[in-house]
Amino acid sequence: MSSSTRWKHRPPGSTWGDFGPDDQLGRMNLLTAEKVRQGIAEVHEGLTFNLSLPLDYPGGSVLNPRRMPPVLRPTLRNGKPNLNYRLIGDDPNCTDVVSDDLVIMHLQYSTQWDSLAHVGSMFDADGDGVAEAVYYNGFRAGIDVTGPSGVDGAGIFGFLEIPRESTCGAKALGIENMSARCVQGRAVMIDLHAHLGTARVNVDHDMLMDIMKKDGVSVEQGDMVCLHTGFADLLLQMNKQPPADVLSRYGAGLEGRDPKLLQWITDSGLVALIADNYAVEAHPASHREGPCATLPLHEHCIFKLGVHLGEIWHLGPLATWLRAHQRSRFLLTAPPLRLPGAVGSPATPIATV
Repeated sequence: MSSSTRWKHRPPGSTWGDFGPDDQLGRMNLLTAEKVRQGIAEVHEGLTFNLSLPLDYPGGSVLNPRRMPPVLRPTLRNGKPNLNYRLIGDDPNCTDVVSDDLVIMHLQYSTQWDSLAHVGSMFDADGDGVAEAVYYNGFRAGIDVTGPSGVDGAGIFGFLEIPRESTCGAKALGIENMSARCVQGRAVMIDLHAHLGTARVNVDHDMLMDIMKKDGVSVEQGDMVCLHTGFADLLLQMNKQPPADVLSRYGAGLEGRDPKLLQWITDSGLVALIADNYAVEAHPASHREGPCATLPLHEHCIFKLGVHLGEIWHLGPLATWLRAHQRSRFLLTAPPLRLPGAVGSPATPIATV
């Protein structure tokens, strides 16, 4: 463990300092060239699967009222909409017709990666008896992850004018660090849906181990782990009009308050945990008395271990193919956007078998 000027105490069970005092990759450090070769070794058929939902799914804002579907607009050109723009109007000798657009997007609306700046915790990293807002490896809220103090710099809908400058940014732990790592290697599918169906189930350690044993699934250090629950397939069936009462009753999620499960995540050495549901873990989490994280698995993975989470991936067709061929491993290529300062990112993950 390397010493750090940002913290004197690290959270129990965390990896702070294990990859260096200024590390911003977390467990992605274990996604080595050997893991890439292991992933490539799983390619036998040359078949590919796009693991992203269309990025205008799930539709509406039922899953999260603070996130809206993407909005496409044309850019401006000479004071006119730059869509189907006929250049002959500017120069009679030009025959081109051009289109150019922009998008207003909530980066974690659909298929996404969480950066290590997505979830922190109130923790006494200084050892002075006072908890402060910190992120993985002791990076500080307000110093390394900054944002506006008032509503004028937040949100977008309802404002007449959109500011031309960013009002927030992760100077450390932004999603661009993960993107630079390329995120390619061996992944493992755990098919919860095949065993649990559509029931709303909080999957604890013993249940997960039982499913893995039945399917002959093993996870090794450096693997990316995918959990198929069927949730994304349900979203597609709802055609961007998901009813809240159905979503709240559907599908499995990991039991984030199970200490045995959290310890398995630590001991397994997995580098990313991915699901086709909303939060990987069951949300809302099981009740617990006293001060605690509302997203305990997020706290354990992102804040303590530096494990990136992927959410709302479209895993159904791949999971079906793997089960039919008695396989669980595949090559996964899934870099996020190389967008400096972002705390999350849409993704277009590709599985190759």
